[in-house]
Amino acid sequence: MAEEVLEKLLSLMDISGTIERRVAESESEGMEVLDITGQNLGLLIGRRGQTLFSLQHLIYLMVSHKTKARVPVIIDVEGYRERRRESLTHLARRMAESVESSGQSVSLEPMPAFERRIVHLALQDFPGVVTESEGDGESRKVIIKKR
Repeated sequence: MAEEVLEKLLSLMDISGTIERRVAESESEGMEVLDITGQNLGLLIGRRGQTLFSLQHLIYLMVSHKTKARVPVIIDVEGYRERRRESLTHLARRMAESVESSGQSVSLEPMPAFERRIVHLALQDFPGVVTESEGDGESRKVIIKKR
């Protein structure tokens, strides 16, 4: 049903793309992902993935309303989620090394909860640093401190 709703929304938005089902790796392991592929799909991703996550939430609400049940839906565009996860993991490790060598805490940019979780998990076994989230709402960010 989520695939049908997504196809309809893409059609109404006059966006052509192919929807492929795949099994999620990493943070949502085992769940099905609807991955949209095609040309010029940056519009669906938006700035730092905001449009993509809004689209996913909209699909979730529509499907849950129709089925009268909570149905988790993961939408991706051209593998953006995995690229973003890798980018955040690399950034977290680089910043942790900086904190270890300088002793100065580092504050990352504000990010949504699932992205903060990626950073926390990437550094949970990193010796010499600890992470914590600070702030409220959309301004919540990860702070990396020397242990």
